Amino acid sequence: MTKTTQSVNSLSEVHESIDTTEKKTGWRKIFSFLGPAYLISVGYMDPGNWATDLAGGSQFGYSLIWVLLMSNLMALLLQGLSARLGIVRRRDLAQANREAYPKYVNFMLWLLAEIAIAACDLAEVLGMAIGIQLLTGLPLAWGVSLTVLDTFLLLYLQKMGMRKMEAFIIALVAIVAIAFLIEILLAKPVLAEVARGFIPNFPNEEALYIAIGIIGATVMPHNLYLHSALVQTRKIDRTKEGIKQALKFNRIDSTIALNIAFLVNAAILVLAATIFFKTGNSDVAAIKEAHRLLPSFLGNAAPFLFAIALIAAGQSSTITGTLAGQIIMEGYLSLRINPMLRRLLTRLLAIIPAILVILIYGEKNVDALLVFSQVILSLQLGFAIIPLIHFVSDKKTMGSFAIKPPIQVLAWLIASVLIYLNFKMLFNEASKVFTGHHLFLQLLIIAAGIVFAGLLAYILFQPFFAKTNQKISIQMHPDVPIIQNLSIPTFQQIAVALDFSISDEKLLAYAIGQGNKQSHYLLLHIVESASAKLHGKETDDFETEKDAERMNFYIAQLKEKGFHAAGKLGFRNRVKEIVRIVQEGKADMLVIGAHGHSGLKDFIYGETVNAVRHELKIPVLVVNL
Repeated sequence: MTKTTQSVNSLSEVHESIDTTEKKTGWRKIFSFLGPAYLISVGYMDPGNWATDLAGGSQFGYSLIWVLLMSNLMALLLQGLSARLGIVRRRDLAQANREAYPKYVNFMLWLLAEIAIAACDLAEVLGMAIGIQLLTGLPLAWGVSLTVLDTFLLLYLQKMGMRKMEAFIIALVAIVAIAFLIEILLAKPVLAEVARGFIPNFPNEEALYIAIGIIGATVMPHNLYLHSALVQTRKIDRTKEGIKQALKFNRIDSTIALNIAFLVNAAILVLAATIFFKTGNSDVAAIKEAHRLLPSFLGNAAPFLFAIALIAAGQSSTITGTLAGQIIMEGYLSLRINPMLRRLLTRLLAIIPAILVILIYGEKNVDALLVFSQVILSLQLGFAIIPLIHFVSDKKTMGSFAIKPPIQVLAWLIASVLIYLNFKMLFNEASKVFTGHHLFLQLLIIAAGIVFAGLLAYILFQPFFAKTNQKISIQMHPDVPIIQNLSIPTFQQIAVALDFSISDEKLLAYAIGQGNKQSHYLLLHIVESASAKLHGKETDDFETEKDAERMNFYIAQLKEKGFHAAGKLGFRNRVKEIVRIVQEGKADMLVIGAHGHSGLKDFIYGETVNAVRHELKIPVLVVNL
């Protein structure tokens, strides 16, 4: 018996929507590939980066610039690996995980990825809200609530197509870059002092916490999922030469885009170091505080540029965060939901904790929440990086495009550094709890640490012990045998919901079409007069009398034509009565009409068909009237 496997494309609505196989030369050929990395780059300059960069620059001067550079080099390598997975295997990272690991492991990886998305969106929500407040004076809680409106912008951009979405994102990136270029020119930092910041060192333990936040804000786990999907929006020549060309142009795309992101982050940190740290304002770790002090050092135009850039950064990164959320949910769970609902759920997961922090602790703790969100992102990195390195190193699936041993060593070195820094930071933070008498928190931290370490160990060593033909844990379309024996159902008791209108004849015709000579037809109608709603089956008004006459008339006609028919009237609640009559009549099929109501009419008339369909366990034939 043979089996067939059907795969579902990542971001299927825009999959291979941009054709790079057309005959183009020079820059036109390169431009057809450029774009995905710019959507990735916005995650490297979102409001979470601002918080960590401002904190690092104002507290430690230029001494953490080397962390930004190291993070950027890590990002270039890791994003290249992610793109390679998508280009060569035509799988995003979530899909590759789904095919490699058991169901319970995939569920945990999905949960961690969703936490990373929520942490990322939290930073974007807070950043945009702060930007709105700086421009308009609107209270921060109101600004956070308003950010839900960008859901509609994302849906509009998706309808316009991938190229227009990329152009919109690039425009927002340009706004951020130009704003900080102007502010750096106004600040006039001493380049020799800036250069010394590229020498690695940690001034103290707090600098380590900020540095890990910078790494988390720069090398973002959801970007690894996103990049492996975005490169699949390009239709490429699937020959060896065509794949090589796609990898080459993607390297160019990533190098340009991520270096722009590095320069923006460096500009924020240098700006904070120049105008705050060097002037003795080392306690300026808050975005709003930085905005308030900017006029004293750079003039009145600086705060305006700062706020506009902040809104642009938040808006651009929220779009890419939503796309990553879609990829993660579809890839891990094979679950597709309405884009609007997905966006609203993601946004609410960010809005609710943000509003709670603002209302309970006040606006002064918002920047600490921003930095904490970036540390959460950093904690997820190992769970994305380790599988990625395994996948792109596998010669069975990657063929000649598997990464070479020197790149493997470098990739594993980066993963080791990140995981070590994360555990060191966790140990430092957890030790504060263990100095007190918080027994519950201590037990919770120990349990979480065991689970985290166990999961990391599993995904690290699993490929070395996995069976060669492991069953895919979750599939969008599971393997099925060739169709051989179809069991054709026959319906013996067919219920027909009539509304006593000119549509009844059509409904009866469809019902008879589903049956045979032995079938029985149960006609039903719900009386909806005011008296019937009040008195139920005890009612004896004119409408009930006429409905009974109409029912008997239909039954008599069907019997004259040789069909077995019976009838039943229901009262009060339409949905409950239809379900009750069908179940009591032991019908094995229901035929019901739909009038095509939508929106307000659905609210007025009620969504009878959907409500009935969800209550019954038998086939329901919906006839469009």
